[in-house]
Amino acid sequence: MTVDGHFHVWDPTKRDHAWLTAVPELDRRFSIEEFCELAETNGVGRAVLVQVLNDLEETYEFLALAADRPIVAGVVGWVDLAAPDVAEVLDRLRHAPGGERLVGIRHLVQGEPDPSYLERQAVLEGLRAVAEAGLVFDLLVLPAQLEAAVRAVRATDGLVAVLDHGGKPTIAAGVGEPWASLVADLAGTGRVACKISGLVTEAGPGWTQEAIGPFVDHLLESFGPERLVFGSDWPVCTVVADYGEVVELAGALLAQLTPGERLAVLGGNAQRLYGLESGATEP
Repeated sequence: MTVDGHFHVWDPTKRDHAWLTAVPELDRRFSIEEFCELAETNGVGRAVLVQVLNDLEETYEFLALAADRPIVAGVVGWVDLAAPDVAEVLDRLRHAPGGERLVGIRHLVQGEPDPSYLERQAVLEGLRAVAEAGLVFDLLVLPAQLEAAVRAVRATDGLVAVLDHGGKPTIAAGVGEPWASLVADLAGTGRVACKISGLVTEAGPGWTQEAIGPFVDHLLESFGPERLVFGSDWPVCTVVADYGEVVELAGALLAQLTPGERLAVLGGNAQRLYGLESGATEP
């Protein structure tokens, strides 16, 4: 079974999405019903819904959505990592409707002007609370923030993290530094997995498998097939590719792997990483 480890929904009429002004083609409602139809059509049986805004109410809403839809096996929500009550907020989320689907936490670190945001003492304390709660931390960072991410993971005992969108490499420029070395350093911590997601968006219009392939090869070399997770990044991907194209591309990029390794990247690793079966997370 294919598991989509990374998708979103949003409704600009319900909650302010200021970022959508820069991408008008995404400035509409993308519903859970629309996603479920696409997933079913493309052989995706389970999926992980990921936060869009640094907004706690959105996380409560996503948990409630997941409670009524078996395909949404997990939710990656948001909490203020710098707040003193992270553990208490996580506990309240877990006792909310759908709270049993909470599998991870993400903050939009890529939007933080401070490249060392993840190394702030208050944020490190928040990450420790995430780890103690047995939740995964989704790392949404730009290449310039990868160095701080490596240090933050090393400083947070027990934290299991997953790098979103391969660390957002500049695909048009080719595999280069410091992205390549820092991604390898992050993998070397032993407690970080990586999502093959969002790469068509990073490649931009006119993307090709040939342009994206070297980046996936580097991620495979760094993390191994046992720590890579497929994600569509729907509906962001629709700026340059439809859902079916993204699913098909993932299979093509993994063609050199054994059947068992492909099954792991396309489903098994997401289930293990986020504890979609047992409720326990593993790197």
